[in-house]
Amino acid sequence: MAKKATAQDATLIMQLYDLRREAEMRKARNWFTAEFWPQSIDEFMKVVNSFPSQENAWARQVGGYWDMAASFVVQGALNETLFLQPGCSGEMFFIFAKVSPYLKEFREQTNNPDAFVNIEKVATGSKLARKRLERVSKNVENRLKALAKAAKKS
Repeated sequence: MAKKATAQDATLIMQLYDLRREAEMRKARNWFTAEFWPQSIDEFMKVVNSFPSQENAWARQVGGYWDMAASFVVQGALNETLFLQPGCSGEMFFIFAKVSPYLKEFREQTNNPDAFVNIEKVATGSKLARKRLERVSKNVENRLKALAKAAKKS
């Protein structure tokens, strides 16, 4: 049985939350969650290869933030059960659901087998996490279908 969350775990969660509130991070998170909807590896790579664009910086900032936070869980510095609470890591699942369909090709094209690796470990590492990822992935898939449908109409 996993160890119970401690006050130190709660403090770290609050520190992670505070980092998410920083002004530029808010812009980056807004872009990644509301505006960035890659529908192919090419669309994903367009942002990756647009260095030093604002979108590229935001993608790296958000991906790096969540991979760092997930690394705390992977390395045992943060209680997994606490981190998996929707208010703590729900956004991580959302961004991972957006990029996971392209992850294998992304890692190959960037020669970076470690990209999003800690997020992937946490998001697929337990029954609870896999269930959440499946649910969020369906929501992302439905949104992508709606975007594609709207694009065809216009």
